[in-house]
Amino acid sequence: MKNWRRYLGIVSLLLAVVAVQQYASSTQQGFLLTPLTMSAYYALVVLGLCVLMGYAGQVSLGHAAFFAIGGYTSAALTTCNLSAFAKQPFLAVLTRWGVLLEGENIFLEKTLSVHPWAAAVIAILLAVSIACILGGPILRLKGHYLAMATLGFGMIVRTVVLAVECLGGADGIADVPPFPLFAKFSINSDLSAKISNYYVAWIVVAAAMLLLLNLIDSRAGRAMRAIHGAEEAAAAMGVNTSVYKLKALVVSAALAALAGVLMTHYNGGIGPSEAGVMKSIRYVAIVAVGGMANLAGALLAAVVLNYLSLRGTFGTYDDAVFGAVLIGVMIFAPDGLLRLGLFSRLKNVLPFLRPAKTEASA
Repeated sequence: MKNWRRYLGIVSLLLAVVAVQQYASSTQQGFLLTPLTMSAYYALVVLGLCVLMGYAGQVSLGHAAFFAIGGYTSAALTTCNLSAFAKQPFLAVLTRWGVLLEGENIFLEKTLSVHPWAAAVIAILLAVSIACILGGPILRLKGHYLAMATLGFGMIVRTVVLAVECLGGADGIADVPPFPLFAKFSINSDLSAKISNYYVAWIVVAAAMLLLLNLIDSRAGRAMRAIHGAEEAAAAMGVNTSVYKLKALVVSAALAALAGVLMTHYNGGIGPSEAGVMKSIRYVAIVAVGGMANLAGALLAAVVLNYLSLRGTFGTYDDAVFGAVLIGVMIFAPDGLLRLGLFSRLKNVLPFLRPAKTEASA
């Protein structure tokens, strides 16, 4: 029954994605697919944060930093020019293996840069490595101490991307090449490919949802829920709390870095605003709106709020709206909007939207 409901949710998501695209195309509103594609990539960060906060019970105010690490690393590697070192034996081997790509710039000068796939792998591994190094000491903290530590990490990353010259400073990195997929398909900023980009983004989200749903229903997921419910009791029952908290951080960091990589290639660049503290607060607010232990709710909230934000609905009050949303949800719906009676009928019709219970609420 659980597996049936899980796969029904993924199928329903994909059907909704197709229906939205058909509606946008038939009504000559294809421009709506661009903010929806960007919302999908931001939703990857939210889903990872939902696992970390809702299931492992660890607060993070620095997840925009992992997004920026992924995006900036991929952008820097794919736009750098290593042609001056092309004759080095090691680089020659990497070129033969396809890790490095030869090309020409607008001045018809030869260039040598890292292949987007290799850059993506390096970016995600870097984010995971930082999460492992950072997670050891900070995950020993609890409550507001943990929140402040992750906030400090986010501020450090933002300072680095602003200060390091090769990362573009306040201007960021532009002219990031497309991310090749298969045949002639690629993730890029070309408006003529907005439909294919839209489907690629949501297929990635659906795959991430399936992965995370299986994770939280596994032994590791049950251990995380036990830690969230009562960490001391879980440790007394033999759960290695430090290891599982670190695993949750690593998974969420990897998803955030992947989102940063794909968003950067989709937009053709990245700026320091992606590493801002308000970005991290937005992610936390979205998880709170959808429900701390509700992946479907977090995904729904991520799509709606990010779409409205990208469409300019909130105008100059964008950051203020997300702050107000976070305060309001914490006061009136601390378990998320999908737990309110207003959505009870919807949850009865679509059972996969029912949030999983933590050990404390079971």
